[in-house]
Amino acid sequence: MSHAGFARRDTESQELMDAADCDPDRLERTYRQFRVVNGLVSGWRRVYRRWIRPRLDAHRPTTLLDIGFGGGDISRALAGWATRDGLLLDVTAIDPDERALRHVRGLPAAGVRFERATSADLVARGERYDVVVSNHLLHHLDTDALAALLADSRALSRGLVVHNDLSRGRLGYGLYAVATLPFARRSFIHQDGLLSIRRSYRSPELRAAVPAGWRVRPMFPHRLLLTHEGEHR
Repeated sequence: MSHAGFARRDTESQELMDAADCDPDRLERTYRQFRVVNGLVSGWRRVYRRWIRPRLDAHRPTTLLDIGFGGGDISRALAGWATRDGLLLDVTAIDPDERALRHVRGLPAAGVRFERATSADLVARGERYDVVVSNHLLHHLDTDALAALLADSRALSRGLVVHNDLSRGRLGYGLYAVATLPFARRSFIHQDGLLSIRRSYRSPELRAAVPAGWRVRPMFPHRLLLTHEGEHR
């Protein structure tokens, strides 16, 4: 992989798991390891408590769309937390990659419906959701694709949008490199994770890249939340 440094985003390199002919066993292990990595660094439990739980109800279902579900762990976690809190949450999770859909088939997923689709597909169908989220999606997108995702997110959401992603920096890169080194040969979690950090935005870059009405919020550790809020139902 080329190394663009940290002064600017590396928008040229491609993640190994995105290759159509990547090793299927390493890919499957990568999907399984997402749950551990996201549990440690993504902060979704805090996002759920701060942003999503206040919009949920014990008697009326709230609908949530997860764009680009990957290993499916975030979708399943959100549904599980809501259930444990006695709240009703119906999760739809989409990903255009058939390999991701194959991974989640057979996994316990109460309250979650997985589908192979893009956000544009759902917009074309006229779908709407109370909450729209994504995890580690923004850094994959070029300028046009980012603009399209944000437009789709607003079209699909009746209220809240939360895109949760990495924030580029040397400290986070170094910590991740050490923590995931033991997995370097068995999955893509090490190499692709480091590239994801190099591809990710810093706060000023993301603010400059998004339209008015979106808010960029730093979150520990080395995270950015891109949010757009409407009214509660």
